[in-house]
Amino acid sequence: MFGAKKDKSTPLVLSQERFDTLVGRHTEIHGKLVLQESVRIDGRVIGNIEAPRDASNTVVIGPTGEVQGDILAHRVVVAGKVAGQIHAIDRVELHENCMVQGDIKYGSIAIEHGARVQGLLLQVDPEAGVRNDADAQEAIRRAQGTEAAAGARKANPSSS
Repeated sequence: MFGAKKDKSTPLVLSQERFDTLVGRHTEIHGKLVLQESVRIDGRVIGNIEAPRDASNTVVIGPTGEVQGDILAHRVVVAGKVAGQIHAIDRVELHENCMVQGDIKYGSIAIEHGARVQGLLLQVDPEAGVRNDADAQEAIRRAQGTEAAAGARKANPSSS
C-alpha cells in the first residue's frame, strides 16, 4: 500500500500524516472510538469510529486492519477491510486489495485498480452540507427504478 511502487503520477500518495493513535496488528477493540486526532488501524475495531465534523482528522485502515462499524471522519484511507458505512467529509482513498462492504459518502474519491466495494458511492458536496440517509434512499430508489424499467424493456421489446 505505501511501498516504493507509487510515483508522483499515482493519485494515492500518502501525505506525511502524523498519527497520535495506532491500533496495532494484534489489537482488537470493541466499542465506539471518538477521535480527537488521526488514527491508523492495523488491528481490528468492532464498533463505530467518529471524528468531529470540523476537525481535519484522518482514519487509515492499514492492509492488516479491519473495521466492523461505521466511520465518520474528514478523510478515510482504506487498504484493509471495512464492513460498515463510510462518510468522509473531504476524501476517501481505496487502495488495491481493500474491501468495503457498505455505502460510501465522500467529497472526493480515489480508487486504485483492485479495490472492491459492495455498496453505493454517493458524492456529497461539502459546501451544501451533509446529505442524510433519506437522500441515500432516494438515490437507491431512482437507481432501482431505472433498472426495473430497463428490465421491462428487455422482457417486452415490442412496447418500446
